[in-house]
Amino acid sequence: MSPATTGTFLLTVYTIFSKVHSDRNVYPSAGVLFVHVLEREYFKGEFPPYPKPGEISNDPITFNTNLMGYPDRPGWLRYIQRTPYSDGVLYGSPTAENVGKPTIIEITAYNRRTFETARHNLIINIMSAEDFPLPYQAEFFIKNMNVEEMLASEVLGDFLGAVKNVWQPERLNAINITSALDRGGRVPLPINDMKEGVYVMVGADVPFSSCLREVENPQNQLRCSQEMEPVITCDKKFRTQFYIDWCKISLVDKTKQVSTYQEVIRGEGILPDGGEYKPPSDSLKSRDYYTDFLITLAVPSAVALVLFLILAYIMCCRREGVEKRNMQTPDIQLVHHSAIQKSTKELRDMSKNREIAWPLSTLPVFHPVTGEIMPPLHADNYESTNMPLMQTQQNLPHQTQIPQPQTTGKWYP
Repeated sequence: MSPATTGTFLLTVYTIFSKVHSDRNVYPSAGVLFVHVLEREYFKGEFPPYPKPGEISNDPITFNTNLMGYPDRPGWLRYIQRTPYSDGVLYGSPTAENVGKPTIIEITAYNRRTFETARHNLIINIMSAEDFPLPYQAEFFIKNMNVEEMLASEVLGDFLGAVKNVWQPERLNAINITSALDRGGRVPLPINDMKEGVYVMVGADVPFSSCLREVENPQNQLRCSQEMEPVITCDKKFRTQFYIDWCKISLVDKTKQVSTYQEVIRGEGILPDGGEYKPPSDSLKSRDYYTDFLITLAVPSAVALVLFLILAYIMCCRREGVEKRNMQTPDIQLVHHSAIQKSTKELRDMSKNREIAWPLSTLPVFHPVTGEIMPPLHADNYESTNMPLMQTQQNLPHQTQIPQPQTTGKWYP
């Protein structure tokens, strides 16, 4: 890294836990990227059994960070740890609202093998910056980097050095770093070593160079609309290590920004300012709700009663009767209906008593051989339910015997 890059990089705050078992104080500047590395090697000595000097221990360790007294971190502070076997990183850009207010971050380390925990506090004292905010800010989208890779001091220093060679400012600071996933990007497929992408915002005190302005010309804007790579002359200074999507570069000139504040004009749809909310006092008079209860209960009950009486009158008092119905029905239809009712009644009566004599239509009337009329074959007290429908020849009287062949060859009548 060149001396110029090193001098620029000093404005970016990097801290690493020391071996002293106490709270750590850091002093980042508002508007300047803050990076704090949580080293696993430091916390390994916190978990029993304590490793001996020179002994290698590779327990999985994860971290949990939160603002003291709150379940999460401040809004400007982010945390990332890719795997339990990698270091955790706190990063973000402090805001001017927190200047002079110490921010205490509780760091809890979990040993995933022994389930031991260790806790330390990180006290962040945000300092004000004289040149905050820098008037010219540019945001680059780097496609071939993940956020934890970009937060490494060497990688970020190389990127700031490349930007300084293109921009040529006197002061150059890294303002913020954001993962593409936090901007709505998609998780890349796990093929071909694809990266998530990262947005890096830098600020300088001089206007943008002509190379950075090339993306604003109509030809490059047309190529970007057609999803083609724009032609940027200084892209080769980044291409060796960083693949920049020039269509997503953002150039912000703070000196030309006009205040968008407008005085609110009271009118329709805008309520007047009522001041602070004043809750009612405790000396309120008690109110009797008995009358309201009766009204609420009596009115629906009365309506329901009226509807019930109307329905009862219609169903009970407005019936025409059977006689009027029969008078309006044709005689032939009444005869058919009466016949059906009689037949149905007879079948139901028969089904109740199955001990009666069988109908004559189901009995043999004539002798199958002589043709004589046969009397009934069963008495009245005979159980007809067990009698077969058709009589066999052995049971019939006056049956003529058919000669049967004998084994001796003689025939007998």
